[in-house]
Amino acid sequence: MEISESLMAQQQVARLQALLEASRQLHSTIELNDVLGIALQIVVRELELTGAFFTTFPQNYGTVSDVLQATYSSSWRNSAVGISSDSLLHFPLRDKTGIPITELVVILPPDRILDLDETDFLESLSVQAAVAIENARFHERALQWQRVESDLAAARQVQLSLVPQQMPQLPNYSLAARSVTCYEVGGDYLDIVSMPNGEIVIVVGDVAGKGLASALVGTSFRSAFRAMVHSGLSLFEIATQMNLLHYSEGPQARLRYVTAILLRLLPSSHTLEVLNAGHNPAFLLSSDGSLQTLSASGTPVGILPFSSYKSETLVLDPGARLLVYTDGMTEVFCGEEEFGESRLLKTFAELETPTAEETLESLWHTLELFSDGQDQSDDMTALVLFRMP
Repeated sequence: MEISESLMAQQQVARLQALLEASRQLHSTIELNDVLGIALQIVVRELELTGAFFTTFPQNYGTVSDVLQATYSSSWRNSAVGISSDSLLHFPLRDKTGIPITELVVILPPDRILDLDETDFLESLSVQAAVAIENARFHERALQWQRVESDLAAARQVQLSLVPQQMPQLPNYSLAARSVTCYEVGGDYLDIVSMPNGEIVIVVGDVAGKGLASALVGTSFRSAFRAMVHSGLSLFEIATQMNLLHYSEGPQARLRYVTAILLRLLPSSHTLEVLNAGHNPAFLLSSDGSLQTLSASGTPVGILPFSSYKSETLVLDPGARLLVYTDGMTEVFCGEEEFGESRLLKTFAELETPTAEETLESLWHTLELFSDGQDQSDDMTALVLFRMP
């Protein structure tokens, strides 16, 4: 009797040691397929079973080796069809919230019955394997996120490089622009093109939505816009062709339609041509304080197959000030209260800053004070043009 109890105790100690060694091996790697392979090897080797395999994993676990999902021991594959259900034992693996991950299925040799210790060993091993699988999956997700962050950082640098780095130096004018994204990349678009004849062509646009998809559309818009500007097309022709081109790119492109204001400034005659394609109204303040709002003459670019754009030409008197912006400037919130268009206009009209750059600085400072540090919910872009007194 004492010999039997001593033998049982020795077997339990040996099984515990085997389980501890199995746990050490399972947690020695963070590669998912390696974890699965080690678990199956331990099962077959430790208990001298015919084979073992894992059932299907959830789709969000990515690509798991077909060999590991099918079987560890290949010796029984040719006769696997004839295996009875009595020879298969199932051990579920669950994550820490109790949701099933997969099942460990072991294949018993003929006439083999597992004792209680062996069953306990497999159940404990399944728990350890589930933890190791989760750890491996978290590691894989972390690597994937690092790659995404790296790609987004590179995309941000590319987008920043496409924003005008220097403002053109215009006699008797002050010009400044600023664009800030709420994510790594954004859908606001700003461009300034200097022409050989002295004209300056400007666009401020806002792609529907935010993030990477909108940034890609903005980059495509930039290429087409610059090509048309350098082809000598009028603002009407540019807006019309851009609209048709964008619409013809299909349903997904139409979801990312673009609101835009196009400007053509001829400093020598102080004339400014403006075309508003579904964008927020621009504000033009004369030196006497009178206001002119430059409202939309047509739909946003790409939302409909037809357009009815109209441009208007203005003469900028000495002291005239122009503000063009995207809706992120008015959609700054403090709690539930929105900054709004009227508050933006009032702030702009009351500023007495001598240059466009200082005006932008004051506008941003006002928005920061209003939001009280609350994160912005949209990209913000603004352009200010002064004709100096």
